[in-house]
Amino acid sequence: MSIRNDATFTVIDEADGYIVVNKPAPLQIHPGDPNGPPTLWHRLCDLLSYEIANGGQVSIINRLDRETSGVVLVAKSHELARLFGMAMQERKIHKTYTALVHGWPDWEAQTLDAPILRAGEVQDADIWVKQIVHPQGSACRTSFRTLQRFERDGMPFALIEAKPETGRMHQIRVHLHHLGLPIVGDKLYGRDDRCYLEFIETGWTPALEKKLILPRQALHSSRLELNLEGFPSCWEAPVPDEFVL
Repeated sequence: MSIRNDATFTVIDEADGYIVVNKPAPLQIHPGDPNGPPTLWHRLCDLLSYEIANGGQVSIINRLDRETSGVVLVAKSHELARLFGMAMQERKIHKTYTALVHGWPDWEAQTLDAPILRAGEVQDADIWVKQIVHPQGSACRTSFRTLQRFERDGMPFALIEAKPETGRMHQIRVHLHHLGLPIVGDKLYGRDDRCYLEFIETGWTPALEKKLILPRQALHSSRLELNLEGFPSCWEAPVPDEFVL
């Protein structure tokens, strides 16, 4: 195994057919705008240029939001891309996240079954991507565990472990908001969703910092478990320093 480092991410593990990295926020996973900034995909193509020149590829298996950090599994060959893709469909890949939230949960562990859908399907919504808990939505299940409760400047915060058992858009963020525990720094599902529109209009400002505390949503992919013979059973990435307020 060869461990390599890049200025924008850390390589956790690497073998002939795959590489596992710790993606920082706010690095985007895939390019959207052709003229946009470099993404994780671009950086991996640079890092793996020798492999690509010899018939390899870059296939990102688990995708994270731009503002979510943590473990990302990447296949370097068509064969492993297909194998890992099938493992994802068959739920042989399990993800664990750590979130820093506002408030203290009154439980130590909880599993939430709460369907979600795009808010605009059932109500007026000026943020197209926003999801909400709604009985007409798709089945959605997340297991939560309280890791730590603490106070800063008289305000309650908690570190929460989240294990999504389904893979819906913004699932953990929506479920924690529904539980009254919005993620610190979340512009869309935090304490004020107007921060999302304000950020698009103005960028990061002192006024937004006062409301959000962190410039990114405090959600981190801390562990990825793989139930496939012949591969490591899991990879982990430490919680970012900024989660310790």
